[in-house]
Amino acid sequence: MHNQFGFTKLLVWDLDATAAFYKAVASLEELVRVEDEIAGRKIQEILFNPSHEGAATFVLLKFLDAPRASKDEVILGFITDDVDAFARRAVAAGGTEVQAARDMPAHGVRVAFVTDVEGHLIEVVQMLQPAG
Repeated sequence: MHNQFGFTKLLVWDLDATAAFYKAVASLEELVRVEDEIAGRKIQEILFNPSHEGAATFVLLKFLDAPRASKDEVILGFITDDVDAFARRAVAAGGTEVQAARDMPAHGVRVAFVTDVEGHLIEVVQMLQPAG
């Protein structure tokens, strides 16, 4: 039996504004837009190209019959070469810096927390270079 994590679907209110945020901040490329139903509920979603071969797909999903989705149910994680630049792009694109970047040498990373335009929390991680 083979199992593999394949995608994450983030529930959003404003599909286009949220897509624009992730395109500007994380350089995600839109793959396709889908209109369909899940359990009789109409949806619209945007799928983004995986960032590299074997990577999971990131999807933004809007239930057309729902009020605003909760923003506290998931923390998205992005790995980058420059956590400070990622955080600046997030703020410039309408997000908020929640926790400034800080080194965590015990874990070998530099970490910042930002939100997207709808307030979803994003943990941004940069691998630290080993000392020496």
